[in-house]
Amino acid sequence: MDPTLLIASLMVASTPILLAALGELVVEKSGVLNLGVEGMMIVGAICGFAMAVETGSPVLGFIGAAIGGALLSLVFALLTQILLANQVATGLALTLFGLGLSALIGQSYSGQRPPQTAKLDLPVISDIPFIGPVLFGHDWVVYFSLLLVGLVWWAINRTRAGLILRAVGENHDAAHALGYKVVGVRIAAIAFGGACAGLGGAYISLVRVPQWTEGMTAGAGWIALAIVVFAAWRAGRVLLGAYLFGGITVLQLNLQAAGVKIPVEYLSMSPYLITILVLVIMSSDRTRAKVNAPASLGRPFHAAA
Repeated sequence: MDPTLLIASLMVASTPILLAALGELVVEKSGVLNLGVEGMMIVGAICGFAMAVETGSPVLGFIGAAIGGALLSLVFALLTQILLANQVATGLALTLFGLGLSALIGQSYSGQRPPQTAKLDLPVISDIPFIGPVLFGHDWVVYFSLLLVGLVWWAINRTRAGLILRAVGENHDAAHALGYKVVGVRIAAIAFGGACAGLGGAYISLVRVPQWTEGMTAGAGWIALAIVVFAAWRAGRVLLGAYLFGGITVLQLNLQAAGVKIPVEYLSMSPYLITILVLVIMSSDRTRAKVNAPASLGRPFHAAA
């Protein structure tokens, strides 16, 4: 296994999970638990694929994916923030709805190839052995995802909007008493999370596996949800978690290609087994989980209160 190719592949494999996890981090920081990440990712995957194929522009494809994911997330926002439906049940329903909707939209796109997303090959720098291919030979979405990590961290920890977001997530009643629009803040966070999930889904269908296949997100949304918990609701750790799980995915694919005498099914399930193991370890330390998790996470907000 070529280490240069392995690390470069790791960054590509981690990008969709990183984008979705960052969006969910912001959502959960506002005190909302949206389990529909998988549904928003798969809708983003088909919206981005269809837009890119019809227009011939991958950039417009990613924009369409972000809009598609955000619109689906607003359905969740309407049901949970306006109609006060149960967040867990609504999130699960959103995933099932997204999988069905994407299959319906994608019927006519099977077998088609999207336009190629260009790589940002920088002269001279990209030709440096090892460093060039690993750090400077990727498409713009990889670098955007890394930039987004910094922007999310800065916005949450260093801006007034981030302070309000955290206040709403920690104690929505106190935030409401101070005059903050709790429902408005949460709807904005949910839409941002949906857009990020849509981008992550589009990255799978336009770059990582440039084709449309039903259910092609294959549990990436659930891994993104687990990473937020693994990261203790911190943006920097989300990056670490995404690259860890991306690395496990790339490793199992390389082991399969190398003909390692382990049943393919065991290798394929390894990322999900690791996800379960991490969640078990994290949940065993309940005190730490309570300290880091937003205090109002999953709790409905009644304005009358």
